[in-house]
Amino acid sequence: MASHNSNLFNLVEKAIGADQAARVMRLMAIPSGFSVWECGWVSRKELAQALNMVLFFDLLQRVPAGLAYTEEVAARGGKVFHDHGALRTVRWMRNGRLPPGEAAFTRILEPLGYRLNGVFPLDRIGMTGRSYAHADNPQEMPQFFVSELHPERFSLPFQEAVTRVVSSSADPLPPAAQCLLHELARDGRLAFEDAAALLPQLQACFARQHDIPALADYAILREESDEMAWIATEGNVFNHVTDRVDDIERLVREQEALGRPMKQGIEVSQSGRIRQTAFRADTVAREFREGQGGIVRREVPGSFYEFISRAPAPDTPELDLGFDAGNAQAIFKMTAAAR
Repeated sequence: MASHNSNLFNLVEKAIGADQAARVMRLMAIPSGFSVWECGWVSRKELAQALNMVLFFDLLQRVPAGLAYTEEVAARGGKVFHDHGALRTVRWMRNGRLPPGEAAFTRILEPLGYRLNGVFPLDRIGMTGRSYAHADNPQEMPQFFVSELHPERFSLPFQEAVTRVVSSSADPLPPAAQCLLHELARDGRLAFEDAAALLPQLQACFARQHDIPALADYAILREESDEMAWIATEGNVFNHVTDRVDDIERLVREQEALGRPMKQGIEVSQSGRIRQTAFRADTVAREFREGQGGIVRREVPGSFYEFISRAPAPDTPELDLGFDAGNAQAIFKMTAAAR
């Protein structure tokens, strides 16, 4: 069984502990192709899947509605099928030590075996989205949807607030980790000890890298971009993870009957093959700087849990792995701050 892959379990165990590793293995479906592994060596596919599992589990700790849903699926004997995880970045050269925009993540994704799968202009919200699919098993391995916000499309006061927020960003990847990523890109595998050391460092990249934002800057950002305001408090954590389901209409009926905070309506791509909806973002308490260095806490939108169904592309049995700009921009509204 793929779920018995020792490399995969041991990697996740090193990152989040044995109990939590067993739990996430119980909750998530493992893609095919993991039934064979090499003792002492970790393939790029194994490390990529381990990272996805750790990030999926991290989001469940921040999204109670998603955790409750996932546990219910497991209680019925099922497992969720992780379709993709999404994160937000800022393409801004005054970004401290962190590479601007998606460059901070392509340096991770490409050595792990991910390849650009589509580009999606999100012009209504001043962003560009890009999807990355895994070269070794694109139909089943979770994709990454990485969006970049373009501050130059907004006002000068907005741009100045962006600079004040992100210019303190640190780079969580030390030189040793970058060396291991280079070796992974070259060889397609790492010694287990190196892979186990690298995984927590990769996980650390999916976090907020800048200092506590000023409440005044947050207010400026929120006036023009809910997405940038969200980045100010949450950084580069997974904005959402996504369960791939067969019948999204039935899922919506079931979740609404349970009183879950569902998005109004299902987003349908122009092709008609991709259908998406989501829970509304959970509210989280975050710190802000105020006045002469004081700290205040405010409730703001956190992350959320999404659902997607995919139909086959024309003349092929394979699922359409694309995304839709209209769908994405509507789904992004799940993290809009209350006015």
